[in-house]
Amino acid sequence: MEAPPGTAMRPHAAALVGRMDSAYLLAIDQGTTGTTSLLMDTSGATLGRATREFRQHFPEPGLVEHDPEEIWQSVQDAVGETLRAAGVAGSAIKAIGITNQRETTLVWERATGRPIHRAIVWQDRRTAARCAELRAAGHEQAVEETTGLVLDPYFSGTKLAWILDNVPGARARAERGELCFGTIDSFLVWRLSGDAAGGSPVHATDVTNASRTLLMGLASLSWDDAMLAMLQIPRSLLPQIVGSAGRIAATRGFPHLPDGIPIAGIAGDQQAALFGQACFATGDAKCTYGTGAFVLANIGDRPLRSRFGLLTSVGWKIGSEVVFALEGSAFIAGAAVQWLRDGLGLIKSAAEIEALARSVPSSEGVTFVPALSGLGAPYWDPDARGIISGVTRGTTAAHLARATLEGIALSVTDLVRAMADDLGHPLRRMRVDGGAAANDLLMQFQADVANVAIERPTDLETTARGAAMLAGVGAGLFLTKEDAARMSRVGQSFQVEMSEAARSAHLHRWADAVARTRAKRS
Repeated sequence: MEAPPGTAMRPHAAALVGRMDSAYLLAIDQGTTGTTSLLMDTSGATLGRATREFRQHFPEPGLVEHDPEEIWQSVQDAVGETLRAAGVAGSAIKAIGITNQRETTLVWERATGRPIHRAIVWQDRRTAARCAELRAAGHEQAVEETTGLVLDPYFSGTKLAWILDNVPGARARAERGELCFGTIDSFLVWRLSGDAAGGSPVHATDVTNASRTLLMGLASLSWDDAMLAMLQIPRSLLPQIVGSAGRIAATRGFPHLPDGIPIAGIAGDQQAALFGQACFATGDAKCTYGTGAFVLANIGDRPLRSRFGLLTSVGWKIGSEVVFALEGSAFIAGAAVQWLRDGLGLIKSAAEIEALARSVPSSEGVTFVPALSGLGAPYWDPDARGIISGVTRGTTAAHLARATLEGIALSVTDLVRAMADDLGHPLRRMRVDGGAAANDLLMQFQADVANVAIERPTDLETTARGAAMLAGVGAGLFLTKEDAARMSRVGQSFQVEMSEAARSAHLHRWADAVARTRAKRS
């Protein structure tokens, strides 16, 4: 009998018993469009995997919400299918790691665990006016110095204040201690550890997620009184800030797992990828190529304020070790390829772009700045618009495809160069993950124009792997993070091959094209 599509046949009971003495790690990767669950062993092998998507809610233009109960159901379904696919009993799991979409904001009842409003997603822009008011009031410099962030609706603090001010009775209830705030990691820990029905749920968040809320001081690694006062956030709402690895809570009442399995690792998605790529030395960096591209660089044990608009967050905290990271994002990466497919119809699938781009030896001077949603760091120009320059009658779809891949790499190069300038020395290396990292042409060009060696792991799903590695450290299955790094292996390296003259020519054309995107528009 065949299993229904998207499920796995339940293995024979003997198969379950045969694996009971092995050490398995469960990673829950709760993302923006779905939840992925992976079961790994301590060698890094993935034994089972499942993804469950959930709905996106758009109440008005610029507003993005998730139903927390739909997220929770996706977690339960993904974990259950993963265990079935792996043929492993839940009791064989030694630890759970959680990684999550960052900044997404929830508030729920302490007594019942029920959310009082949909989750406000990191993409949501409803608090833009409030952020502008705070900037006009002169708070921007203090916010950057205290939190390492900028005043932007992206972060959780103004989202939380909006919920308190717009859900009837919420602020009064918060001040009475009846409500809990959390990012997605905190909500999942609460639910996994018993919710509120007959249990004692744990209200905690890890330091990487806390560092993305606008509410935590980077120097103190604790909730900051001045930030709470500025945003009028009652302290009673807030979870305990914990490290990224250690026994944070334990399962209770979860349908697919026995009680008592430790939740031993938590990190926001980009920090989990940094850890999962074993970027343990100052100057190590990773880039995740998704819809956008996220570059994080390990900057060591002290926060650093960027001169180029990069953000400073906590990379991870294990015991007394604290690692900070600089972060920059290119808003458009894989989305540019999607535009070629869906907007222009030049390709039928994203996978076709490499072959099309390789069909010509170069872009013949065509430059594409994919500022389809403005420009992020180091420019921070929301009004910039995409531009294609250098077009002639000889320009073909292949030239545009190649220019698109080059534009992605050059956008990332701007971030890499800014990070190197902030650090005062070149980045040591850059490891890559995400769907577009499978594109060899893109990776080689990235190495060449950024002038940094690129290392690609055998498995591009490093976000969940990082959560599993942290859980292994937190549960004592690994003595050190270097032991945990055995779970991550480099599959292919791309060394710098381009001459300095050729690199300079690309960078000059790029700078000229970026300047054109930012020119005054009538």
